[in-house]
Amino acid sequence: MKTVVLLLVAAFAAIAAADDHGCDILSRLKVKSQWVRAYSSGHQREDFAKAIWRAIFAQEPEARSLFKRVKGDDPNSPEFGAHILRVLAGLDIVISILDQKEPLAAELDHLEIQHKERHIPDSYFDAFKTALLHVLPAQLGRCWDREAWSDCFDVIALGIKGH
Repeated sequence: MKTVVLLLVAAFAAIAAADDHGCDILSRLKVKSQWVRAYSSGHQREDFAKAIWRAIFAQEPEARSLFKRVKGDDPNSPEFGAHILRVLAGLDIVISILDQKEPLAAELDHLEIQHKERHIPDSYFDAFKTALLHVLPAQLGRCWDREAWSDCFDVIALGIKGH
């Protein structure tokens, strides 16, 4: 009987872990805490956003074409600066509710619609993840958890992509 109970507990744990893509509650809380420091404010936030987008465009130069309306060809333009801050504000919302299943699902559904309307290719989410994982250590120093960020970003990206 004990063996059956242990097997059931192990099975439920495996299912829960698979659903989270490795982004368990502790990882979600770490990401939230570290994001507050990385996201910062003022000019530091602007520099953080620009660093992320420079890294994205280095990987996916054709992504600039999605930002013609906001002068994406000039990363120092006020229009592009305002836009990338809005993008990070959306990520800020998602991260702030990362540990709240229902609000997170609703927000990811909303972002999925927005991204589908704009025909954002899946590869751009990969570029965003790579950029974020490259820039975050510069913001956070040694006190960051790469695995937590990678796993939790996957949850976010999969939710927005609708997978």
